Amino acid sequence: MASIFTKIVNGEIPYYKIAETEEFLAFLDVNPNSKGHTLCIPKKEVDKIFDLEEDVYTRLMVFSRKVALAIEKAIPCNRIGITVIGLEVPHAHVHLIPLHSMEDARFIQKTKMTPEVFVETAEAIKREL
Repeated sequence: MASIFTKIVNGEIPYYKIAETEEFLAFLDVNPNSKGHTLCIPKKEVDKIFDLEEDVYTRLMVFSRKVALAIEKAIPCNRIGITVIGLEVPHAHVHLIPLHSMEDARFIQKTKMTPEVFVETAEAIKREL
């Protein structure tokens, strides 16, 4: 069965796109730790990040870096945190999280955002790419 991220890639589920290449997709996390929390994924579904072919893994990190730099310009924060956990969705993904404190990296407190704020946030980040 396809993961929720594969359904996003296939256009079956709406999402707030940040960036896309032939190989990768970046979109806002709909249950964000902080405003601007973005997920970067390979379009090809692979469960664990270290199961990616080495060149794909490297290109995913390069893609994630470009997105992180745009987030940092668009969203006021102390820095962009990066984490790979991969327990909730069986599809390799990188979390890019605007950090104001260590609490933003803990996946305990979530930020509530309206659809309008999601759209505004996505557009602000895209302008910085």
